Amino acid sequence: MALPAIEVERLTRRGLRLAWFTVGYNVVEGVLAVAAGVSAGLVSLIGFGIDSGIESLSGVLVALRLSARLRSGEIDAVREEARERLTLRLVAVTFFLLAAYVTVDGIRSLVAAERPDTSALGLAVLAASLVVMPLLAAAKRRVGLRLGDDLILADAAETRICVLLSLSTFVGLVLFAVTGAAWLDPVAGFVIAAFAVHEGIEAWHGELAHEHEHEHEHEQEHEHEHEHEAERSS
Repeated sequence: MALPAIEVERLTRRGLRLAWFTVGYNVVEGVLAVAAGVSAGLVSLIGFGIDSGIESLSGVLVALRLSARLRSGEIDAVREEARERLTLRLVAVTFFLLAAYVTVDGIRSLVAAERPDTSALGLAVLAASLVVMPLLAAAKRRVGLRLGDDLILADAAETRICVLLSLSTFVGLVLFAVTGAAWLDPVAGFVIAAFAVHEGIEAWHGELAHEHEHEHEHEQEHEHEHEHEAERSS
């Protein structure tokens, strides 16, 4: 069932606020991560900060398209779809750039047998990301599912990638401190790269919303089943 126009606008504005929050947060996160990485000579943390820059670019693209959608009022559906398809493909490119980064950096780290350093500021930035980004990704996903919006779902998926990269970097540094196994971080990065490529392909083809719509339908079915059971029991 189609949502009322006022609800579509409300959800779109919420998606816009989430996109701009992502941009602001990632800019601060990136600056702190790069500063901590340079101070500690920690290449992986510098790379994490660069990734935050990619996330910010994606957030700006999404925010600009959502802003244009809110301003347009009565729109040419064909033209709007073409523009959002282009934006979605630019988001997909950021996925591929992220995958390329973690793959190249991981191979270089393995070949050079680099031993990660540690940084209190860097660990604090990563820990904060592990708290903030899952909440942000979940909020975007809820909005995207309600609207059936490929663009917002692609942005939510990229935020999940940031969570995985934060977790990989954080766990790599902690496990290295405990075990001395420096290969853990680049190997985890390869897993993230594979996931990034998968999500990038889906964003390129506009399949993210369709994939998550099925999940939403299943959730609704379960909710209806619980409601019927409650009615029967009463």
